[in-house]
Order: sequence, then structure tokens, then C-alpha cells
Amino acid sequence: MSSRIRVVVAKPGLDGHDRGAKVVARALRDAGMEVIYTGLHQTPEQIVETAIQEDADAVGLSVLSGAHMTLFRRVLELLAARDARDIVVFGGGIIPDADIPELEQLGVAKIFTPGATTQSIVDWVRANVAQAVA
Repeated sequence: MSSRIRVVVAKPGLDGHDRGAKVVARALRDAGMEVIYTGLHQTPEQIVETAIQEDADAVGLSVLSGAHMTLFRRVLELLAARDARDIVVFGGGIIPDADIPELEQLGVAKIFTPGATTQSIVDWVRANVAQAVA
């Protein structure tokens, strides 16, 4: 059994800009994690299905469309409905600081805002997801 961290990186909704998601996916992969990038225009249902099928330890959502409250909430609801609350959900994008506490209250483990370094994301995933894998 692999002890490598498995992360699904996803772009939910209609947002067509995935450069940041690809940069994060590459950084996590380069750090030794298994990364499944789902591509553009994924529904929350598709993302959760992929996370469960791939036995993911975490899901990272990249949201630039302004629909972050709806999309994160739906992914968390679907994970709960599938008895997969142990999958850590984090994300980033253009998310107002005022929305971050509410997202955390919903169950989002961490939000990275523009300017976050790939190293800070890698370090956070290692520290906060690795314990779930061990």
C-alpha cells in the first residue's frame, strides 16, 4: 500500500483558467505526491466521484469564477453524503478574505489566496494531509 499523499486537483464550474491549478498540481507532484488533475469544467459530483474512485486523501479546488461559496459547499455536502468526510478539502483562487471564515466553518481546511507560493501549499499539504495518510 502506498503511503504517498494522493491529491485530486480540480477546476469546478465554468471557469476556463487553469494555469494556477496546473502549477499547483505540478508542485505537489514534484514534491512526491500522487496528483490527479481533473481538467476544466468539472461538476462537484464529478470531482467527488473522482476523489472517491482514486482513494484521494485531499481535494484541492481552484475557483476564480466567484462561485466559491456554492462550489465548496456542494463538494463538502457530497463528500459527507458519500461518507468521505476524511478527504481533506482545500483550495484557492480569487476568494475575498471576508468569505474565508465562512468557508472554514463549512469544513474547508485551508484557502490559499493570490500570492501564495507553491512551497507554502506543498508544506501545508504535507503537514495537514500527511497525518491522515500515516
